[in-house]
Amino acid sequence: MENFTENASGNNSINCTINHGIHQTLSPVIYILVFVLGLPANCLSLYYGYLQIKAKNELGIYLCNLTVADLFYIFSLPFWLQYVLQQDNWPYNELLCKICGILLYENIYISVGFLCCISIDRYLAVVHPFRFHQFRTMKAAAVVSVVIWSKEFLTSWFVFKHGEVSKDAESHAVCFEHYPIKSWEHNLNFYRFFAGFFFPFFLLVFSYCGILQVVHKSHGTQKKKKIQIKRLVSSTVAIFLACFGPYHILLVIRSVFENNCTFAEKIFNIYHISLLLTTFNCVADPVLYCFSSENTHQDFVKMRDSCSACLKCLRTETKESYQLNIPENFRKSSGAHAEQEPGLLNNVHAVKKMKESSITSTD
Repeated sequence: MENFTENASGNNSINCTINHGIHQTLSPVIYILVFVLGLPANCLSLYYGYLQIKAKNELGIYLCNLTVADLFYIFSLPFWLQYVLQQDNWPYNELLCKICGILLYENIYISVGFLCCISIDRYLAVVHPFRFHQFRTMKAAAVVSVVIWSKEFLTSWFVFKHGEVSKDAESHAVCFEHYPIKSWEHNLNFYRFFAGFFFPFFLLVFSYCGILQVVHKSHGTQKKKKIQIKRLVSSTVAIFLACFGPYHILLVIRSVFENNCTFAEKIFNIYHISLLLTTFNCVADPVLYCFSSENTHQDFVKMRDSCSACLKCLRTETKESYQLNIPENFRKSSGAHAEQEPGLLNNVHAVKKMKESSITSTD
């Protein structure tokens, strides 16, 4: 294992003795569950985003970027799994710790950014369908995507300047955890809360409130379609709050009140539970923004029909090949037996009639 970089204070030891038991019990279960469910779901989501890009739909660019961000984090889960299973002892070098930590934390804000892009795109399409065409093009979506990734890379560069692997009281190499939090983390946490959560949440609520008002006033929209849109909007906001809300609230609480080990020990478990909730975003994104759309259901129906058609073709070919493989002698003999069967049946019926007539004559 390589030597770890000294932190800003020149001391790479952690004074607080924290019980990391939650990492050995709950975290492995969540990491494995998210990896097993999230990997195939996001692969399918990436495929459907690609289909929308081929159809010149700018929404596909946001979906693909959102899915790529989720996949990056999912690919880092095996490293975090090994980390927590080894009693929170990072087995690799500090560079890999920084990369995995950035994928873990910045995935939250990349996902939030593209969720906002999707909500604003839908807002403009529903509320202002004949205006702002220049913001709903493939080129505009590509530019916005570059801006979001660049913003997060700049934030990651600030994190890269600090050492992220330190030693705890048990001489374990702890990755991306400081107790109590460092002085440079306070401003970063407030920036994450306001720019990475609160403002995007305001945009999300504003966009979907406008969509719901237009759908409610629309008389041409079917009642079933209105219910579907309302459920999708409400579930989006609910999942956004459930995945990202607790973590950012506790992030602010730590930045304000965590200045000693006693508070850090009290908040450790609930803070890490909120951090685990953010990982479910990788599973929720494909379900909400890909699998809930009407076009996706039609694509699934097409896939099902094509698969069933292929199965029928395979069965037909199997039967035909089986019939062709029947020996010629066997088919001739079976045909001869079939021709002889009517005569044999007639002889049996004649014998029965003779017995019946003889019985009646004796009576």
